[in-house]
Amino acid sequence: MLVNLNGVLKDAQKKGYAVGLFNTTDTDMLEGVISAAEELRSPVILGTAEVLLPYGELSLIAPSIIAAAKRATVPVVVHFDHGLSFQRCMEALKLGFSSVMFDGSADSPEENLKETAEVVRIAHAFGATVEGEIGHVGEAANGDGDVSDMYTTPEEAVNFIEVTGVDALAVAIGTAHGAYKTKPKLDIERLARIRKATSVPLVLHGGSGLSDDDFRNTVKNGVAKINIFTDLCVAGANAMKKGSEEGKGYLDIRTEKTLAVKEAVMKKMRLFGSDGRY
Repeated sequence: MLVNLNGVLKDAQKKGYAVGLFNTTDTDMLEGVISAAEELRSPVILGTAEVLLPYGELSLIAPSIIAAAKRATVPVVVHFDHGLSFQRCMEALKLGFSSVMFDGSADSPEENLKETAEVVRIAHAFGATVEGEIGHVGEAANGDGDVSDMYTTPEEAVNFIEVTGVDALAVAIGTAHGAYKTKPKLDIERLARIRKATSVPLVLHGGSGLSDDDFRNTVKNGVAKINIFTDLCVAGANAMKKGSEEGKGYLDIRTEKTLAVKEAVMKKMRLFGSDGRY
């Protein structure tokens, strides 16, 4: 069933678990994620991001994701992750996405507030939800996940939510996108203070590569949505490499890739505590 973020994150926030967002670039990954969610009876957030569109154009992949969400027997959010432009966010809404993230974190604070509020106004008219971001979630390849003077503060979070009306907020506490070169140092105490000061569900980006304890600590201290992509890519690539080395044909390799993605998703769902919720 297709729902928006409010359809899954409010329960997660209330009961102390997190729902995974798993970005997909093709129907193999899509199949793996949906299969995992249905087998574990877990809510799930499916999506793609603006930076991934060269690998799966929005107008091509959107119909598949939305159709899969509607057919599913568990709640599925179709979310446009890290929308960097107003135009792409609008395109996602028109294509039927039930949620969008407008990422204006690279802009000035004033511009981020203004643009995010406008996206919220329009998305809500579609019946869709909006995730915003404040602070700087780094790029692991650049080693800039621990630039602490760009972390989110509780005061900034409160103001951002009040001004924009976002339904969920991505916060910067030391994670980074991509594969980590060194162990990330998460500011859990800061996360706890943000959670205490705010009311909307909090989001953790840059989840691939964190330890199980890192995930447990972030969920325990208020994170209700966790984004995963790199771990799925690694699982799928390893499965394809192994199948190719064993001389298997394309269809067999595709099946093993899908199963590897499914297993990676199921591991995260159990870790986040979302399994068995539906």
